[in-house]
Amino acid sequence: MSGAGDLSASLILRRGALARVGLERIALVEAVTELGSISAAAKRLDLSYKGAWDAVQALNNLFDAPLIAAGAGGRSGGGAQVTPRGHAVVKAFRDMEREVGAALSRLEAGLAAETGEDLFWSLGLRTSARNALRGTVVALTPSGVTVEVRLAIGEGVEIASIITRRSAEELGLAVGGPAVALIKSSFVRLAVGPPTDDDNALAGQVLDREDGETASEVVVGLAEGKTLVATVASAVAAGLAPGVSVHAVIAPSDVILAVD
Repeated sequence: MSGAGDLSASLILRRGALARVGLERIALVEAVTELGSISAAAKRLDLSYKGAWDAVQALNNLFDAPLIAAGAGGRSGGGAQVTPRGHAVVKAFRDMEREVGAALSRLEAGLAAETGEDLFWSLGLRTSARNALRGTVVALTPSGVTVEVRLAIGEGVEIASIITRRSAEELGLAVGGPAVALIKSSFVRLAVGPPTDDDNALAGQVLDREDGETASEVVVGLAEGKTLVATVASAVAAGLAPGVSVHAVIAPSDVILAVD
């Protein structure tokens, strides 16, 4: 079939409760492959540098290995390289896109023959979370009406969350099962020295900082290419230049869990 009314496939890959990988993010990876730079890829795709950088962070956080390895340079054009896992994801996406498109074309032809009507589908769900880290449950420790859930996100890095026992049961959490940790950027505190409290303290390095009038957004690199974004007062961020070692501190009660 041909013409403006044809059914077309818009493939969205989902991993985790809120994650999605669609054509726009795959196109970004492909542009980085060709141009070797996130800033150049952003210009090619008519994206802001921040929008492209956020997309790269989201992709690296939601896969078990980073898709894009970015060097220092920021908006001035630091180099970036697509990893073997990134190339594999792009190939898998394009292969599935072709298969889904062919299948939907056959389906459209069959339904049109049966009903004599055009078929219109609207696919895709757009949601977002500033910090969404996928991991594996490694421990469940009940304490009264609550449970401490420990989530491994890679290379020995764990995040603890305290939720109610009922919530843990409703989510079906079990050791060895997957979960996604959702953390508001305003809940992430940054400490240059090792913290002394019992909160989550994730060692990392400042990758980027964007300053506003009263607050700054700081991106902290963790293990295996994963990142956390913190929103802190400008006075606190003043000494947090890219390359500075920090601890991202999050109270377990501020970590929300989601499952597929």
